[in-house]
Amino acid sequence: MRLIDSEAHPIDRADYRAACRTTLRQTGTLVLRDFFPIEMIDRVVADAVAREANAFYAESTHNVWLTDPDLSRPEDHSYNRQVVSSKGLIADDQIPADSPLRDVYSDDAFRAFLCAVLEIDEIHPYADELSSINVHYASEGRELGWHFDNSSFAVTMLLQAPDAGGRFEYVPEVRTDPAVHDRVGAILDGTEPVDGLDFAPGDLVLFRGHDAMHRVTPTEGPTTRLLVVFAYNNRPGIGLSASALQTFYGRIN
Repeated sequence: MRLIDSEAHPIDRADYRAACRTTLRQTGTLVLRDFFPIEMIDRVVADAVAREANAFYAESTHNVWLTDPDLSRPEDHSYNRQVVSSKGLIADDQIPADSPLRDVYSDDAFRAFLCAVLEIDEIHPYADELSSINVHYASEGRELGWHFDNSSFAVTMLLQAPDAGGRFEYVPEVRTDPAVHDRVGAILDGTEPVDGLDFAPGDLVLFRGHDAMHRVTPTEGPTTRLLVVFAYNNRPGIGLSASALQTFYGRIN
């Protein structure tokens, strides 16, 4: 089975890598259409649907910083305003051993491409057994609330689009703005315009979400939105803490 459409996406070519790097550097987003062949997507979707009943749903509220509230500040401060995230996921240890996702994740050419585009020297899996590859589920009404990422980059692929909703929305360069707390409030109130990123099953998406505030709107209709996250670190031996594992996965191993 082909893992990557190398004719459309010659990931080993320096000029292709440079073009991708420039786009990501300038916009903070990179969508590579039809990066993964349809036969691979169909196989992974079948695996994911069969495991949906085993997904962990956190049903959590949080602030956009993914930190504890700061009760020394006003109730309407960005540290204290809460949003809802209700999507589910299966962890790395629930991904089948023969899944094409594992082949992609560990492929040397794919990792070298990511390093070149992300402008990092090395790329490594998570040290814990749960975080490296995750499949996210958003059935009708489920969403991912507004937040900033703790990591500097995200690597994702949509597996299955919902009938409606489930749209990725973002506002770039909010975190570094001196008026960040006012802007967070405006975004949560719906008074600041937001951008949307459209992508389809099989597209590879690279996104710098540390400084860009972003969310996924509630899914509409009976088709579950399915997304895979390829999680890497630029240093070896990094894993989530026990408390983070408990929060994200409902368990520590």
